[in-house]
Formats: sequence, structure tokens, C-alpha cells
Amino acid sequence: MSVLNDRMVQYASMTDSYLEHVFAEAEPSVKQTADAMRYSSMIGGKRIRPVLTLEFCRICGGDPETALPFAAALEMIHTSSLIHDDLPCMDNDDFRRGKPSCHKQFGENYALLAGDALMAEAFLTASRAALVPERVSACLQSLAYRTGIHGMLGGQTLDEENETLPAMTAERLFETDLLKTGALIQCGCEMGCLAAGASAEQAAAAAEFGKALGLAFQITDDILDVTGNPELLGKATGSDAAAGKATYVTLLGLEGAQEQAAAYTQQALSALDAFEDTGFLREFTSMLLERDH
Repeated sequence: MSVLNDRMVQYASMTDSYLEHVFAEAEPSVKQTADAMRYSSMIGGKRIRPVLTLEFCRICGGDPETALPFAAALEMIHTSSLIHDDLPCMDNDDFRRGKPSCHKQFGENYALLAGDALMAEAFLTASRAALVPERVSACLQSLAYRTGIHGMLGGQTLDEENETLPAMTAERLFETDLLKTGALIQCGCEMGCLAAGASAEQAAAAAEFGKALGLAFQITDDILDVTGNPELLGKATGSDAAAGKATYVTLLGLEGAQEQAAAYTQQALSALDAFEDTGFLREFTSMLLERDH
């Protein structure tokens, strides 16, 4: 394996083990909700956000193990958003990562509860990090800000509002995805720095990296919805077009969307100049642009 794959596997395995530990503590009396939480959290995924948290902690001089509570918490919040996104009242998707969505597997009631419970459990998990209180507090503030109406949930709100607009623009889509997708990616980068006690300048540079990476990631997702292989993606392609939903491809054309993804990828790479030992992050960033699923 390459260094890229080795470290990705290592960080994903660390995160999965930590999540398993968290879910093992669930009370038997709430087994149905606990099972739904574990199901959606452990059915695969690239673990992009935890990878970023652990790697930014490492390059800022920290021990990635100490940032695991934050990495796991971030993945729980991300999973919560996916469970809710898939619900009939939102995007109404029957499959996630090649398996039935949480509400198809457990019912809408338990899917709703599982999503809410994951968000609460995330903050409990993050609060237990074995670091000095100032670092834990800073990470919790980042997690709350990037999750709430100033971040992911704000982006989901804009996404819902977009359905009622008479016409969609690329600028509005960028604004939406900067929050809906980019905020948690920014949070992962920030928390890695904060957990390691990095400088404010480094934390800001990491956030800029995450901002650009998040946009490049979402644009690439839109491209894959047109060009991707459903078997590799684990979900049907063309769903956005079938629903009449505006994407970067419909607004900019396939070539224009590819150019924007490449431009944001370059912005992300430039932000890494504030750090040393960034070989893995640079490979990781390029891999996300060139991925086929």
C-alpha cells in the first residue's frame, strides 16, 4: 500500500474502533435507537472528516490518539445529517452507501431518533477528550458552530429554501454547500489543530483549506452523479437531474464544473503552505478530486 492508503486505513480503523466503543455503551432499554445509530455509522464511508482531524493534529505536533473523541464526534454528526437527509420529508433516498437508508431499515420514527441521538452523543463524546480544558472547550465551540445554523444545519436550511426559488444560481449553490458540506470539513481541520495546541494562524489556515476542499468535494459529487458508476457509488446516479435539482453540472456544464473543482482543489493545496509535512494531505486532496466514488 502507498503511504496515502496506509494512513487512511489507519485513521479509519482508529475511528471505527472508537465508535464501536461508544456504541457498546448503549443501554439495552433503547436498543432499537442504538441499533439504528450503529447501523448508519458503521455501514462504510471514507471517514474524510476524522482523517482530517487526526492528520491536522499530527502535523501540528499532537498525538492523533488524543483527537479521536473529536474525530468520532464529527463522524457521528455527519452520520446524523445523512440519516435526516435521507428521510422522505427531505431528500427521500432509499439507499445510503449501497445499503437501505436508516428509515428503510428501522422506520422513520427510529431514524429520526437515531439522528437526534447521534448529535447529542457526539457532544458527550467530544467533551470526554483527555486534553486540557481549554483545548476541549475550543473544539466543542468549533463543533457547535460548524454544526448549527452558522454551519451544516444552516446549509441544509438553504438547501430546502432553494427548492422554492424561481431560479437557482451558481452563487447560491456555492453559499449553500459552503455550509452544508464545507462546514463539517472545516471543523475537522480546525479541531485537529486545536487539539494539538496549534497557533491561531494555523487553525485559520486549516479552516481555509477545509473551506476550499469542501467545495471541491461537493462539486465532484455533482459530477459523479452524472458520470459515476452506481455500483461504486453505492447509490443511483442521475437522481438530482431526475428530481429537477440544480447542481454545478446543470448550472456550469460538465466542463465548467470540472474546472471549478480543480480551482478549489488548488486553493486547498495552497492553504497547506502554512504547515510542514503535508505530503499526505496533498495526496489526499488530489485523490478526492480524482475519485470515482
